[in-house]
Amino acid sequence: MIWLVWLCCRLSAVSAQQDPELLARDLEEAEILDYNLIDNVARRVPRHNRFLQRLETRPRMSEFSVRSTIISRYAFTTVSCTLVNSGSEPREGQFEMQIPITAFISNFTMVIGDRVYHGEVIGKDQKYGGTDRKNRYSRPTDNGEHRVETFKASGTIPRKTEAVFLLHYEELLQRRLGKYQYTVSIRPQQLVGKLRVEVNILENSGIVSLEVLPLQNSKSRGNGSSEDDISPPPSTVVGQTKTLAKVTFSPNVVQQSKIARNGILGDFVVRYDVNRELSVGDVQVLNGYFVHYFAPKDLPPLPKNVVFVLDSSASMVGTKLRQTKDALFTILQDLRPEDHFNIIGFSNRIKVWQQDQLVPVTLNNIRDAKVYIHNMSPTGGTNINGALQISTQILNDYITQNDIEARSVSLIIFLTDGRPTVGETKSAKIISNTKEAIRNRFCLFTIGIGNDVDYQLLERLALENCGMTRRIREDEDAAAQLKGFYDEIGTPLLSDIRIDYPTDSVEQVTQNLFPNYFNGSEIVIAGKLFNKTADRLHVEVTASNSDKYVLLKTDVAVDLSGKNHVGLASSGAEDPTDDQNYVERTWSYLTIKELMTSWLKSDDSEEKETLRERAEKLALAYNFVTPFTTLKMKELASQADLPKEVYTGPSTEGVGEIVQGLQGHRAPSGPVVAKPAKQKVEVTKTSADGDPHFVVDFPLSKLTVCFNIDGEPGDILRLVSDHKNSGVTVNGQLVGAPAPRRGHKKQRTYFRSITILSNKPERSYLEVTPTKVIIDDGKRLILPCDRSATVASRNLEVSIVARSNVTVAIRGTVGFVVLIHHYKNPAPYQKDHLGFYISNSQGLSPSSHGLIGQFLHQDVKLTTQEPLGERHQMTSGNLTKSMDIKAGNALELKGRLIPVVWKQRKIYNGEQEVDCWFAKNNAEKLIDGAYKDYLASHPFDTGTSSLTENQL
Repeated sequence: MIWLVWLCCRLSAVSAQQDPELLARDLEEAEILDYNLIDNVARRVPRHNRFLQRLETRPRMSEFSVRSTIISRYAFTTVSCTLVNSGSEPREGQFEMQIPITAFISNFTMVIGDRVYHGEVIGKDQKYGGTDRKNRYSRPTDNGEHRVETFKASGTIPRKTEAVFLLHYEELLQRRLGKYQYTVSIRPQQLVGKLRVEVNILENSGIVSLEVLPLQNSKSRGNGSSEDDISPPPSTVVGQTKTLAKVTFSPNVVQQSKIARNGILGDFVVRYDVNRELSVGDVQVLNGYFVHYFAPKDLPPLPKNVVFVLDSSASMVGTKLRQTKDALFTILQDLRPEDHFNIIGFSNRIKVWQQDQLVPVTLNNIRDAKVYIHNMSPTGGTNINGALQISTQILNDYITQNDIEARSVSLIIFLTDGRPTVGETKSAKIISNTKEAIRNRFCLFTIGIGNDVDYQLLERLALENCGMTRRIREDEDAAAQLKGFYDEIGTPLLSDIRIDYPTDSVEQVTQNLFPNYFNGSEIVIAGKLFNKTADRLHVEVTASNSDKYVLLKTDVAVDLSGKNHVGLASSGAEDPTDDQNYVERTWSYLTIKELMTSWLKSDDSEEKETLRERAEKLALAYNFVTPFTTLKMKELASQADLPKEVYTGPSTEGVGEIVQGLQGHRAPSGPVVAKPAKQKVEVTKTSADGDPHFVVDFPLSKLTVCFNIDGEPGDILRLVSDHKNSGVTVNGQLVGAPAPRRGHKKQRTYFRSITILSNKPERSYLEVTPTKVIIDDGKRLILPCDRSATVASRNLEVSIVARSNVTVAIRGTVGFVVLIHHYKNPAPYQKDHLGFYISNSQGLSPSSHGLIGQFLHQDVKLTTQEPLGERHQMTSGNLTKSMDIKAGNALELKGRLIPVVWKQRKIYNGEQEVDCWFAKNNAEKLIDGAYKDYLASHPFDTGTSSLTENQL
């Protein structure tokens, strides 16, 4: 509150000086972002409410969060942005997000006050009118800045109201230079009160070389090869196991301002690779779809025959030509002794370094080539067609004369900064001339540098001739970009690759013929299986390498256990992947991309229309925004039209948090939600609450047993595990707090989240934290814990009593209660936390396990061990507080004797006490195994992918 005292003093000073603008400047310099508090203070000095006008020119961004789940290279990303109009007049709020140009938007929702606008994907040829011209979105447009496009949406936000923008998009990560790179654009254009990026990665092959790069700006990003500085940005936290990784970036306002005071931070980049064991690649299957990742290693590189075609027209003068020369000097040094090359410069005239031939890589040839490049000077126009015709003729002649087509890889690398101005200037003719000259004998790779390049022409040239294209902006480091691009294609390992599967086993397989495989890249094929229960898939890979014909044959084991299910990828709250088959969506993603490429390459109008219809139909089926589809913003008429019906009461407070769960990728349907009547919660003593303290009630013997688990912050304890039978699993994640002074513990631990999973008859889950409840029973929903609500569906019923508890009923035979513990004025050792209680265990099988579940169908006996070792069985009638607790008391369970002592323990929010027999040392001998055997790898871990249950 120190700054508040300063603010009051400053207001008094301004009152005397009659200078409200001075205060506005001081507020900005002091980085005071609590606008509600400023409003309260300002009202005390009404004469100077005008000082807020400068701060009210645009709605402020109170929250910007990005959550991504990457499972087997396929990334689901959710962006949530909350804008608050704290002014006295309605104001325009704009949401802007850069997304990768390779990504497909899969959903967009706006919530402005109490009005909800939901994006429905429709075909572009359909006619529709906007529901509200003031609340709109514009389709993503390519801004050319390293393969990204900008998505924009805006709406008029009423006074004292907030707007929430929710954007979902999906992409298949491409492997370049031996790594997958996931990039999130963080450009809120203002300092944000709460900014968070969370990236969760699940790769069952195993994660290697995980790294988080410094924030990238437009000049430094994208080349994929800079290793000078790999330190992550401040506030980044990285956690990793063999197959899982979680990366979070959550800078506070001060940290944001140190990075960029204008709020434009840059790109948050995560890179990683996976283990590779099978030479034939990694095949993953889920629910009748398969995806095959092929990236062989330890192969000798193929010799290459390369012609560099460089624009030397007048527009290349200055930095562009200098950086191009620098990059070529480095690239020439990387050529191998078995390679052959030539260099062509073009402007009005075509200048060939070595007439009608390619020369071997020798010291003298490299030296002479550098001299030739050094002497290139910018002049004249741009004869693109002539340069391509001569370069293709030289390379074709070399291939024919030397008969090396099957033993090496031939390619042209073509660079220009402009449009055709000399010779043939029509793009369509240049494309057809080039395709006819190349005749599928080699690949053409194109690079556009600067702002005036005809990028569409270069892209089409590369597409038609099995190459790739890259665009380099003028404000980017062209030398590094060129070198990075060459590194991607500079080491060919295989050519003429064909990947086959039995025709009676698969259908609708994506592209399976590839001209080249370059080191550090990856080939991905997906398709459907005829036999969804087959446990093996036959794979054949044929290709050529430097000295022989390669044939790889194998039967790949198919994992049908479901361990790759996307629901296991999450390590936290709401997740857009949880009800989606990532393998199926990978197949649809690749299929749509290939249809779009074929459409772009086709010159037949009838064929183009067929391809367009197929791509549009598939995009509509999977809710993808593509060049053939668009979003129709539809205002939902009432709460009943929400993708999940939500009871929020008369207030709109908290609507931003609620709608974070709106995914809506299918037609609205789901449970009915109503305000619950107040009712008394009936639970048993069997529970895990507090530090955490466990209580287990044994009704047959009328005994109550208790124990503590002293875990570590971040540990996830498996409380109930019955996945194979009833399908129910309960996990609880711990959070740490300092121990009270003079306490015997070093720290305390509490449950910060309880995750309840059920996979029968359909998969659903519930996650409870002290602030919100996330429910997914076919549709995702988020409810705040400070509101009472009931959600009911066929298999799941959840009731929230505000600030008190959450009751859960699964199929009417399994019941749990989660108590919510809040502290009004918490001490340092106190944390808002949860307690877990069992109310109905009838539906849990006798085989259920977990720290609590293992006792639900067991019984114990209490014995007294005399000093001489004589043992007397005691009945429940002898269990009184006055009994001799100094005797050697023990429990007998499963043939084990567990020493216990008498204790009293408070439960139910500390309102009741129970008498119990306490087992020491983390319940040693009481539980099967040790407590560390009950640690789950993530909140959605059911134990089916490990040997934990068998070991126990």
